[in-house]
Order: sequence, then C-alpha cells, then structure tokens
Amino acid sequence: MTEADIKPKSIHDAKKWSADVENLYRFQQAGYRDEVEYKQVKQVDTVERWPETGFVKKLQRRDNTFNYFDKQRECKDKEVHKVKVYVY
Repeated sequence: MTEADIKPKSIHDAKKWSADVENLYRFQQAGYRDEVEYKQVKQVDTVERWPETGFVKKLQRRDNTFNYFDKQRECKDKEVHKVKVYVY
C-alpha cells in the first residue's frame, strides 16, 4: 500500500479536548481530514508548527490560501464534539 492509498478504517467524534484534537481541529478548519490527508494532497513532508506548543501554525487550504493559527488553544469546548478522529 502506497502513501497515496491510505484511507481511514473508521471515524468517531472527539469526546474531550487534547493536543491531538486541537491539531485535528486545525486541519479540519483548513478543509482536510488530518495530517495524513494534508501531506498527501499538498505533497509536503512537514507541517509548520509552533515550537512552544507543537500546535499547527500554518496550513495551505485547497484553494491555495492560507490559514494561520495562534500558539494557544483555538478549539473551544463547545466545538470539540465536531472534530472527527480518523483511525487508520
């Protein structure tokens, strides 16, 4: 199986906030499932992250505009249940 063939086996909603959920929220705000899909579509090896927190800093959307994110948490508690967690 090549990297381009990677598809999630299952999906569920996030139940509580974590650093992983925060990063998934940021990818999904930019129009991607997660980091795996972003790297596949944009053909990149790394994602720009804040060194202090490890949160995603900047993502290029599918329309080639950019989303910029803060160092601090952006996914509010009321938004957590909207984040989709993909299992590979």
